[in-house]
Amino acid sequence: MAFFFNRGRSRQPADIVRTTKELLLRIHDSQNAPKAEEELAKQLSQMKVIVQGTPEVSASVDQVHALVQATLQEDLLFDLSKSIHLLPFEARKDTQTVFSHILRFRPNSYGAEKDPPVISYLVHHRPEIIVELCRGYMQSQSAMPCGVILREALKFDVITAIVLYDQSSEGESAIRLSDVKPNQPQRGDGVFWRFFDWIDKSNFEVSADAFTTFREILTRHKSLVTSYLATNFELFFGRFNNILVHSDSYVTKRQSIKLLGEILLDRANYNVMMAYVESGDNLKLCMKLLRDDRKMVQYEGFHVFKVFVANPTKSVPVQRILINNRDRLLRFLPKFLEDRTDDDQFTDEKSFLVRQIELLPKEPVDRARPTRDSPSVHTAAVA
Repeated sequence: MAFFFNRGRSRQPADIVRTTKELLLRIHDSQNAPKAEEELAKQLSQMKVIVQGTPEVSASVDQVHALVQATLQEDLLFDLSKSIHLLPFEARKDTQTVFSHILRFRPNSYGAEKDPPVISYLVHHRPEIIVELCRGYMQSQSAMPCGVILREALKFDVITAIVLYDQSSEGESAIRLSDVKPNQPQRGDGVFWRFFDWIDKSNFEVSADAFTTFREILTRHKSLVTSYLATNFELFFGRFNNILVHSDSYVTKRQSIKLLGEILLDRANYNVMMAYVESGDNLKLCMKLLRDDRKMVQYEGFHVFKVFVANPTKSVPVQRILINNRDRLLRFLPKFLEDRTDDDQFTDEKSFLVRQIELLPKEPVDRARPTRDSPSVHTAAVA
């Protein structure tokens, strides 16, 4: 396919982009859709060759640069993000490949310390593309290709900020990076908050991919997410506990409890963790997980429960629950998952928790809590 890079004008990147855009308009027309799908598949395959090259010929930086410029000029990324669910299977895969290459493309003269130019373009001029990629989880056909593209984009904190702070409705302009207000609490109806339902209510494949993206949003860019969780503490953990931890899906439930433990045990989230473990209701939830019928749910629940018990400045509600259940816990914990004989750390942690519960006072004591230089947490109704 070496000839591809030397064909006439009809094969130039700008022409391929314009043709693709025209075909995307036709694909919405049921009468023209079959033929448009076939032609689109060809155009997207040609784009993939431009960005990837072939086994015989490496990709040309100039050709890729021309393709990137044309896609931005024609707003093709937006059209693809909205229409990807209508494309044939192989065309969706090619779109995923082309999109991901374009996102990370840097011209030769572009400094490695800067975000790729398309990333900057998205957050300042066309954040609707990112929002539409998230909405790809609304269709099973587009969920996984959109998820792969999103996770490529989410490597950059500015993209994560758009996903977290956008509150636009469909058809409205999305938030620009310059309009993000980190200290302003969210309403809970933005695109990020829809991940809870996409994870909980979608089929297995969509749910699993949405959870992978959700986890990426919450764990990659720590300072950004810590501030977000601090400002939206009650809203976030209310939904996390009620929708994900209580999910009827075993996989969703287990993964969500594990993610909860990761969030709480991350040093960057110290203040968030301290607010979470002040709540008696949160402790009750974790104690129920210890008695779940499924051992891996019990195990993941244990790693959240231990944070409550190990906290040296337990709140009065937490102390009261632990004191009232002291005898039951001291009988329960030594036999808890006792078949994990090869897990020395787990055995040591159980022994430590037993000792901490034995040392609890007879009555709750209101202790002063140490402070840390971390974002404050809005927790008026947490405990």
